[in-house]
Amino acid sequence: IKLENVAIAVRDLDAAIAFFTDLGLTVLGRDTVSGEWADTAVGLDGNHAHIAMLQTPDGHGRIELFEYIHPDAIETSPTRPNEIGMHRVAFSVDDIDDALRIAARHGCHPLRGVGTYAGVYRLAYVRGPSGIIVMFAEELTKN
Repeated sequence: IKLENVAIAVRDLDAAIAFFTDLGLTVLGRDTVSGEWADTAVGLDGNHAHIAMLQTPDGHGRIELFEYIHPDAIETSPTRPNEIGMHRVAFSVDDIDDALRIAARHGCHPLRGVGTYAGVYRLAYVRGPSGIIVMFAEELTKN
């Protein structure tokens, strides 16, 4: 078994793509999906969405972004770190300060700040596009 991708519904597909590509992900493709197959697979009648598949620079991680046309996207309160369910997407970064500067250019800022775990990682949770929690982790003990 291998992880294929993580799917995230967003309110503005172009803004989410800009955020993730500025961090270094690459757009593999964009499409608009609808039809009986999509209704069946996703479990929503009349399912119609613009999608984009993005890949991390190492070639292993993928994120699929969805902007729903129908049914209407449902706005909820942003996820909190201690809520049950899908929590966050995490990225290893070479320079957390650089990643935070990139995020800030998109109006995305840390929930609190940068913490250091056991002298091994610098970590920060950022409120990303559409309220997504994005974690940046910089390894401090690189060989």
